[in-house]
Amino acid sequence: MELVLPGSAGKKTVWTMKYTLLVSAIFSGILSSVGALGADPTNLNDVAPDLAVPATVEAVPAPGLRVRSVTKGWEASAVYHALYLPRDWEAGRLYPVLVEYPGNGGYQNPLGDVSDGSVEGAVLGYGLSGGSGYLWVCLPCIDYDSEGGLQNDPKWWGDVATTNRYAIDTVAEVCARYGGDPAQIVLCGFSRGAIATHYLGLHDDKIAALWQAFFCHSHYDGVRVWPYPQSDADSAKERLKRLGLRPVWISQELTTTSTEDYLARSGMLVSATFVPLPFPNHSAGWVLRDLPERAQARAWLARLRTSP
Repeated sequence: MELVLPGSAGKKTVWTMKYTLLVSAIFSGILSSVGALGADPTNLNDVAPDLAVPATVEAVPAPGLRVRSVTKGWEASAVYHALYLPRDWEAGRLYPVLVEYPGNGGYQNPLGDVSDGSVEGAVLGYGLSGGSGYLWVCLPCIDYDSEGGLQNDPKWWGDVATTNRYAIDTVAEVCARYGGDPAQIVLCGFSRGAIATHYLGLHDDKIAALWQAFFCHSHYDGVRVWPYPQSDADSAKERLKRLGLRPVWISQELTTTSTEDYLARSGMLVSATFVPLPFPNHSAGWVLRDLPERAQARAWLARLRTSP
């Protein structure tokens, strides 16, 4: 359920969080009632995907390829990202950009959900775009290895300043070399990556200025305390102040109530769309399946576009 409604002058007017959370609570209550009647949620992994994410290969970037890439100036390190040029890519055109952070590595559960924390393992951007119309960049978190060199870190943030510096450099290069539109960059993430959209993406004014909107699936910065500095709600609210009224997609398995409650307590107006998924899976794989929620997510993205 979206918080933004047309205003009288053709602009968008944001309703108060209190009203929006009431609407979302009604929707969440419907889901709870279904569960109480004994309708067990389906395992997402039993739903056949209609998309397969391209393998990440060592190659020169080209339309329809997902390649391992290193940003200029970082060649002496072991750091890299994954870059996908859409099937309809043409030199000289501008494209919106989906920038994605993956979930934590070392995760698996009895439902068959797995996350390895790698840029290769990220899937949101491909599922949301269907492989066309958007540049897709999967960024790493970066830390130091035992010898002082830099490498991708599959768990949490590594060194935040270095992680964000690589993000800023990479976004600039993708826009300059491949036609990324600096005015249409959406920061996306699943699990750790969902938290990263604000923990990293709103960390300071410089990096916060990059993003047009935010797509968060399963977790949200500030909702709970995690084992890293400044994960508490008060610290997260300071980051949230940099959000303004930029659109945020917030989805999660079964319910988004905890995030709705956190944002209500923050006292801030947030242009959020809350979408609980009817699956218990902690997974981004729903975007690879022909589901109503994926159609809704694609429609949300389409409304952000400012050019064909």
